[in-house]
Amino acid sequence: EVQLVESGGGLVQPGGSLRLSCAASGFTFSSYYMSWFRQAPGKEREGVATIDSDGSTSYADSVKGRFTISQDNAKNTLYLQMNSLKPEDTAMYYCAADRIYWWLLPNYNYWGQGTQVTVSS
Repeated sequence: EVQLVESGGGLVQPGGSLRLSCAASGFTFSSYYMSWFRQAPGKEREGVATIDSDGSTSYADSVKGRFTISQDNAKNTLYLQMNSLKPEDTAMYYCAADRIYWWLLPNYNYWGQGTQVTVSS
């Protein structure tokens, strides 16, 4: 059974940093494409960051230069380092996985439960 479990969310002040983790199990981690999404109340789910099989990364324009996606195949874990956080980054953050590379489109087959990130003073 595919399982994705996010952690690392919380309350942080504007300008602060957080690192999200997504622990994966039930599938061959290195054979799947992984991405991060977020959804704020009343808004559609949006792609934040994705990593291709060759290690190349893509980001939403709103987070470029502030967020970094990475993965550790030995630990079956996906990460999202978030720096210079802004109030508009407040959302539930989800990791997603699939054998098909959907880039930043929300078409992934497997999703975690999400971890809440709140940026507020």
